Amino acid sequence: MADRVRVRGVTIHRPIIYGNIATVLTPAERETSHYPDHTHRWTVAVRSAPSVPDSDIVGGADDLGYFIKRVTFKLHDTYPNPTRNIDKPPFEVSETGWGEFEIQIRITYVAESGEKATTLYHHLKLHPWSITFPMPNASAVPVEPEIPSPENAAKLGPVHSWQYDEIVFTDPFQNFLNLLTAHPPTPLPKASVNKKPVPFHSSNPASLEASLKGGVPEFTSAMEKEEADRMEEAKGKIVKEQEKWRAILIEKEKELERLQKSLTSKE
Repeated sequence: MADRVRVRGVTIHRPIIYGNIATVLTPAERETSHYPDHTHRWTVAVRSAPSVPDSDIVGGADDLGYFIKRVTFKLHDTYPNPTRNIDKPPFEVSETGWGEFEIQIRITYVAESGEKATTLYHHLKLHPWSITFPMPNASAVPVEPEIPSPENAAKLGPVHSWQYDEIVFTDPFQNFLNLLTAHPPTPLPKASVNKKPVPFHSSNPASLEASLKGGVPEFTSAMEKEEADRMEEAKGKIVKEQEKWRAILIEKEKELERLQKSLTSKE
């Protein structure tokens, strides 16, 4: 069938974000909770990168259900039914808890794709971002900050932790390519219209100051380019490192060859 033929030389991608939002439970909510030790309500999600204009939700302007069949969230084993399968948008799980932990996120694509599932990892963030790593021009490593009290954390507002990523499909099947091109993603804004804060991520320490001002963060095309530039810089460093070790290996192989010839001549 022509639809099951891969289109060679074609690469197409879809921008997504994944991460979480967390808020402190009020005293009334804690009193009525089945788990009195829980301190936060949180939602972990996989969404499209652009946000709906004037929305207080990060991302989610586009429905991803046309190419994602299921998102599986693997929570901490202490949660009932820790493996949560979400088979339709919104691809998210909401819970309450008291501790941070790593969540495995497995994205399964529609059958037409013929693609293997993608696995991502997200560290659930409940507490406000703080500087816990050396900043540029810092004279010393900062002391590990204390976790704020629930009262102070509530005053700071919701905690956001989101990562931008791109799902790349190389040499897609023709019918899947048709499906993707029939649903073009909403373009990211060049800049935040309402001056929303920059989503903070540890790979971009400079974004910390903006994220501490509060408010709902928003991804923009400028951030997308910055992320791409950081990726290219990292790739360049890896290539240089590979070339360095390749040169060392070649030199060692030549030295080994000289030693072998020397031993052979003495026999």
